[in-house]
Amino acid sequence: MLNNNKLEIARLIRIEGMDQKDIYNLISIPPDNKMGDYALPCFQFAKVFRKSPKMIAEQIKDDIKDKIKPPIKKVEAVNGYVNFYVDKLFVGRTLLANIIEKGGNFGDSDLGKGKTICIDYSSINIAKPFHIGHLLTTVIGSALYKVYKKLGYNAVGINHLGDWGTQFGKLIVAFKRWGDRDLLEKKGVKYLNDLYVKFHSESEKDKALDDEARRYFKKIEDGDKEALELFQLFKDITLQEVNKVYERLNVRFDSYNGEAFYNDKMQPVLEELEEKGLLTESEGAKVVDLSEYDMPPCLLVKADGATLYATRDLAAAFYRKKTYDFHKCLYVVAYQQNLHFKQFFKVLELMGKDWELYHIPFGMVSLEDGVMSTRKGKVVLLEDVLNKAVKKAYDIIARKNPNLKNKKETAEKVGVGAVIFSALYNNRIKDIVFSYDKVLSFEGETGPYVQYTYARCNSLLEKADSIMGEPDYEGINNKEAMEVVGLLEKFPESLFETIEKYEPCYISRYLVDLAKAFNRFYYRHRIIDAEPELKTARLMLAKCVKTVIGEGLRLLGISAPAKM
Repeated sequence: MLNNNKLEIARLIRIEGMDQKDIYNLISIPPDNKMGDYALPCFQFAKVFRKSPKMIAEQIKDDIKDKIKPPIKKVEAVNGYVNFYVDKLFVGRTLLANIIEKGGNFGDSDLGKGKTICIDYSSINIAKPFHIGHLLTTVIGSALYKVYKKLGYNAVGINHLGDWGTQFGKLIVAFKRWGDRDLLEKKGVKYLNDLYVKFHSESEKDKALDDEARRYFKKIEDGDKEALELFQLFKDITLQEVNKVYERLNVRFDSYNGEAFYNDKMQPVLEELEEKGLLTESEGAKVVDLSEYDMPPCLLVKADGATLYATRDLAAAFYRKKTYDFHKCLYVVAYQQNLHFKQFFKVLELMGKDWELYHIPFGMVSLEDGVMSTRKGKVVLLEDVLNKAVKKAYDIIARKNPNLKNKKETAEKVGVGAVIFSALYNNRIKDIVFSYDKVLSFEGETGPYVQYTYARCNSLLEKADSIMGEPDYEGINNKEAMEVVGLLEKFPESLFETIEKYEPCYISRYLVDLAKAFNRFYYRHRIIDAEPELKTARLMLAKCVKTVIGEGLRLLGISAPAKM
């Protein structure tokens, strides 16, 4: 996303053999603002001009000094650099008016017009608990989905359900032997997980159970009525429960097509691989040999005829390209699957498909007490984490602001928001050990701190009733306000960086920086009791901060409470 000030500078300069884009890319921000707000180094022009960089800088300055106009107010030549100074007050009043006019649409773009981005995220497993381990894929994918939409892309959110495999045969066996339909409908997925754990415990003593499970999964594949009814029952109950969590996280999807959906779409892909001479046999299995690329073979069909994740992922890629004609397809999946995606992408490349597919890996999230295992029944449900965070948020709010109305609603926004923000604050590849006390702190780099700043801005605006009268922009002609203005200007840039590097942390960190800058301004300058003209300009600044924080939080999937 282009910087308007740099763009204005690039338009002023004419250098033979260079276009505006080349010049724009050379313009930098000096380490010390005493040397200007922007600088153009002239050293690489020495061969073209056949002069010293110092003389070239002087010449460029003389050529443009009479052409400069706001937002540029001054140009200087110093030691081979052309330094440009920006009229920050001009930028400030223009920017504030722009944000107030656009509201939540500030930062919108048509950058992605006509381009579709498929994003595969969350991908929960049917009949298994929605646990804390699903948090990162869900909120990273959801944030990317929202940012792409804001930037004009047609984003397609896909929940590639884990709804295929022998585990469903195991569940049917467990349910028929030890299950109770009334308890299933009462306890839901927790009950299914208990049955799954019981099956693995019993199968260690009776190996025949595994054979029975394989037979029942074969019945699902063959369309057996009883097996399919139970399979669908497990699926319906799972989705009912997880959709409640998705609603709390402000997450949505456009497709729930999971592994089962692609069961009848794999054969054409396998046939194309055969036709292209890419599929070979290895001990009865069908593989694509990737040894030339320092990878193990990509196993697509086992010796017993069973297919694998890679087979269904290939079928899914073909289906998505045909259905959506995507510009890019992103897979928000943990880093442990790095090899799987390298193999899968390489197979498509060998098939001649030059599609843009990207694995967006992330680290692991856990609580202080360690690792989880579905088979052993040691899972931390995401719903329980959210509930505990909300309860703790309620206790903090009740202590800090006992007279606050709607404490429960506010606690829901703060508690859930704190969990999401903590997941999106660091680079996604970093492992997270989750701490309730840290993420719910109202100070520091946390969701509650950013939400509190939003509520503070809202309180100022409510006390002032409305922004009235012509503003005197001298009200924001100070170091602290100009720091806020500079950050407001960078909001669109944070969105661009988010999709360029697939990192929502660019938004969350930006919001913390903006909140800190505004709070410095708030503590050092009178707002409500300032002179009327100065007050109007300062309230405009607060309104813009509120707008941008609210929109930034929305993109992360976090609600902003009006009061805290």
